Amino acid sequence: MTFLPSRRAPRLVAALAGVALSALALSACASGSTSAGGSSASADGAAGYGDITLQLSWILNEEFAGEYFADSKGYYSDAGFSSVNLVPGPETGVAPLLSGSADIALSDSVSIGAAVANESAPLKIIGATFQKNPFTILSLKDGGDIAGPKDLIGKKIGVQDSNTTLFNALLAANDIDPSELTIVPVQYDPAPLVNGEVDGFVAYLTNEAISVEMAGVSTTNLPFADNGLPFVAETVATTDETIANKRDMLKAFLKAEIQGWTDAVKDPQGGADLAMEVYGKDLDLEPAKTLAGSEAQNKLVTSDETEANGLFTISDTLQSMTVDSLAGAGITLQAGDLFDLSLLDEVYAENPDLKNYAG
Repeated sequence: MTFLPSRRAPRLVAALAGVALSALALSACASGSTSAGGSSASADGAAGYGDITLQLSWILNEEFAGEYFADSKGYYSDAGFSSVNLVPGPETGVAPLLSGSADIALSDSVSIGAAVANESAPLKIIGATFQKNPFTILSLKDGGDIAGPKDLIGKKIGVQDSNTTLFNALLAANDIDPSELTIVPVQYDPAPLVNGEVDGFVAYLTNEAISVEMAGVSTTNLPFADNGLPFVAETVATTDETIANKRDMLKAFLKAEIQGWTDAVKDPQGGADLAMEVYGKDLDLEPAKTLAGSEAQNKLVTSDETEANGLFTISDTLQSMTVDSLAGAGITLQAGDLFDLSLLDEVYAENPDLKNYAG
């Protein structure tokens, strides 16, 4: 069985070297930027914030369903934006934020954390779309069947070069020495797993795990988030300067994001349709997989904590767990160095109805 290269590759940081990893390029890739528009005047009389640029972490697939809803349904324009320019990746967001080419970036806690810890980058995470990161060790049920960390011992695990540090952090979190298994360098096509060349494969729950299962192969997953590395992902990041000088703009953006993702959680098919028919229409996205990805990511977006506190929130416990996870990858910092959730607190204090996204 042959698989085409994955459309979605892991995007993290080689933290021990202090170098931000580039997101991984695939055979299908988007270019330019996309916005469905939005009037220059706010419908509810909110202050006008003009045009802003949002750097996305990946191509214009279903991953940004909430942003598509916020744009197409006018939540951005209602919040006071003339337009929110959605710039596709792959991109960690660190360089665009520091250069000023992006006002806000959707990134990940490892990329932002490494830049803060290793380069003293003036960046903060102000919210997180994914409460749980989507990394997993994917295996075949009739093959490696890696259901728990100790099942890694004695196995051959396919690890992409850019994910070696993260994989070693998973081993460290579970007291497994790298000498107890064999790391096999791979790319992002899961064919080596399906063909039996490796017993396990570093993958995404929302991508390769779906692709292999949809090909009719029974699989087993070992999610990183449930096995020692519970860091948040698809984080909303910006600069300290923007927080200090454009606080109201950021709060308006967060409000629109919450509204957009409320729709995405309620309507995964609608989010998939926007990706396939509007924003990512040039990518030839596969309908069944796009819908499956939209449904799978919603399980990462919502949690018991978001039900209590609202979408995008990161509890003190989850902040601490994220910082501890990063420490396992050699990224040492305190929660206050990485997170500023005060804007989100104010948004919910001023708009308490937004918490009821499931209503």
